[in-house]
Formats: sequence, C-alpha cells, structure tokens
Amino acid sequence: MNQNDLTKGSIGKGILVFLLPLLASTLIQQLYNTVDLIFVGKFCGTEATAAVGASSLMITCFIGFFNGMAVGTNVVAAYIYGKQDKKGLKNAIQTVFMIGLIGGLIITIIGMYFAPVFLKYMNTPKSILDIATKYLRIYTLSMVSIVIYNLLCGILRAIGDSKSPMMFQIFGGIVNVVADFIFIVILKMGVEGAAIATLFSQTLTAILTIICFYKQKEETKLQFNLSIFDTHIFKKILMIGVPAGVQSIVITLSNIIIQSQINSFGVDAIASFTAYFKIELILYLPIIVLGQALVSFVGQNYGASQYDRINKGVKYSMIVSVIITIIVSALIILNSDMLFGVFTSSKEVMKYGRNIVSITFPFYFLYVILECSSSKIRGIGISIPPMIITLFSFCGIRIMFLIALLKKYNSISSIAATYPISWLFAAILMGVYAHYTFSKKI
Repeated sequence: MNQNDLTKGSIGKGILVFLLPLLASTLIQQLYNTVDLIFVGKFCGTEATAAVGASSLMITCFIGFFNGMAVGTNVVAAYIYGKQDKKGLKNAIQTVFMIGLIGGLIITIIGMYFAPVFLKYMNTPKSILDIATKYLRIYTLSMVSIVIYNLLCGILRAIGDSKSPMMFQIFGGIVNVVADFIFIVILKMGVEGAAIATLFSQTLTAILTIICFYKQKEETKLQFNLSIFDTHIFKKILMIGVPAGVQSIVITLSNIIIQSQINSFGVDAIASFTAYFKIELILYLPIIVLGQALVSFVGQNYGASQYDRINKGVKYSMIVSVIITIIVSALIILNSDMLFGVFTSSKEVMKYGRNIVSITFPFYFLYVILECSSSKIRGIGISIPPMIITLFSFCGIRIMFLIALLKKYNSISSIAATYPISWLFAAILMGVYAHYTFSKKI
C-alpha cells in the first residue's frame, strides 16, 4: 500500500502524482465494458451492440448508489487520515467492507429479478430484448465484486494510494481481454460471453484488493471481524454517501428517460449513442478522476486545517484541466469518424455519432468547472446542496429541454443538445455555491 500525504509538498505535483495512477486504474476498469463492446460490435453485429448499450444505463444505476457511498468513504477516511487517527482508520476499513458485501448482494438480487422489467420500461426494441436481458442478468452477478472494489478503493484514495488499484486493474484488464476472446470469438457465446468475461475480471480485482488490505499492518488490516463495525463511522459515511448515491441514481433514471427517447429512433440511433458514450469516456473519466483526487486532497487538508492550500489546489486543477479539455475536445471532433469506426462499420451509425459529438464536445469544459466546484464542497463533508444542484440541472433542466426540443425538432440533435445546456446550469450554480459556502465554512 503506497500512502501519499497530500497535506505537504508541491500542490500541483502532489495532485498529479496521485491522479495519474488513479486515472489509469479507472480507465482500465471502464475499458472492460468498452472491450466487451468492441468484441461484440465486430463479431456479433449491430443488434448485439445495441443490446449491450440498452443494458448499460441500468448497470450504471445499480452501481451508482454505492459509487456515491464510495464518495462518503473517501471523505470520511481522508479526514480521519488527515487527523492521524489510526484507530478510526482501522474501524473505517472493516465497516466499509461489510457495507460493500451486503450492498453488492442486494444489487445482484434486484438486478436478476427486475432485468426484463427495467428493459421494457426503457422501450428496448423487442428484437434485442431477450439478449439484453441475458447480458444484464449475468453482469449483475459481478456486482458484489464491483461494489467491494470501489468502496475499498475509496479508502485507498483517502490515504493517498492510487498505485495499488492501478496494478489490480491492469491484471484484471488483461484477464478481461483474454476472456472476451475466448467466450466471444472462440466459443461464440455472444453478449453472454461478454458479461461472463466481466464477471471473471471484476471478481479478480476485488480479490486482489481484499488481499491487499488483509496483508497490511495492524491499523489498515482487513480482519473480517463484525464486532469492529463502527456505527458512528457508518452514519458519517451515510450522511455524505447517501446524497451522492441518490444523486447518481436519479441522474441515471433521468438518463433512462433520455435512453427511452433514443430507443424510439431505432437500432442505429441506439448503437450510435452507445458508441458515443464510450468515446465520451476519453474526456469524462479524467474529469471524474480529477474530482476523486480533489476530494482526497480537500479531505486530507481539511482534516489538517490547511484551508489556503485547498483553495490553491482547486484553482490550479480547474485552470489546467479546462485548457486540456478544450484541446482534447477539438481533436475528438476532428477525428470522430475514426473513433466511431472502432465500434461499428455502419455509415449511418457513424453519421449519427458525428452529429452528436459536434453538439456536445465544444462545451465539455463546463463539466470541469462543475466537478472541481462540487469536489471542493464534498471534500469538506457537505453533500446535500451539491446533490440538489446537480439533480435540478441534470434531471429537471435536462428533461424540461428534452421535452421542449423534441416537440419542436424531433431529432437526435435535440437529444444531444440537452447535455451541454444542463452542464451550463450546473456549472454556474455549483461554482457560485462553492465559492460562498467554503469561505463561510472556514
């Protein structure tokens, strides 16, 4: 376990050294599904690709709540680490493991039973409903592993260790590619093979993470002892994690409404948005990872009462990231056909994709402003107001404009336009709230 004290030394270097391994591990984790999609798209056809895409939002919904809980884990553990509370850190690790184990089992049961209900509600075309249901049900078997891994990694991020998760994900990613080749190409198992490959790889990374904690020194050792479950720490994690988790679920539910509109345009439209959401990860993931790094940075420095260092770190991160995002957005727009060609050979799907990218990516820098501002507030333990702002913008504003634009211009472009509009509202509101709230909090 490679701990990194973010309360000392160069701010920029400290955040960067912590962020890069975290970005690598997050990219590899996301590449599991992307690799699945590439194999399915190349060897199983457009309908199979659409089936995976139709299932992806429900998978996001299942794990979204516990990813929010991981934010709570990160904030609480980072504060404890900043205060150098060894006993508190030990109790947090035991508590988080039990939350992940029980929570993952609940998600698996819900997913297995309600998979066809969810997919029918989303207007999934009948031609792909059966294979989408099979994919979703097999995928949910990996939820216990995914949830435990993400929650325990919240602890690792809190104490400044982003290298260990990266190593686990590299190994798991290799297994995922090999498994995809075996199950899809050799055994011809289609989308079911893709889901099984994910189950194998995600379970492996969870096991490696558990072993990592089990072999550590006393204060960070995982002991599988129910008596160490700390209700006080659990309540703190809930206070921060539940609003973040609810936010993720509600946003996903709003995306399901949007997905149902996408589905009404047919298989080509579904396939184009499925590929788009994978290409979007080139920008989205680094921004989300930046937010995770800032939560750890802010949490540690808040525990150490270094408030000026927090302001400098957030400002530096925002300026540099906005510049990088604008440059990368331009490159993606210019090379959109090549990128969509990785996932499909359909000219119609590529045409849809080119249109979507040209509408959304010029405004993606707004997401940087939103994420940095939100992380600054969450890092000091405030989670309900950021949740309200995000839900208002990503659900209320986005759906309102979706209805209005589709009524006047019934096209894929109208759906795409709702994203930058909601980012603008969220960035402005979150930026203003973060500025005034943080100055009062300190």
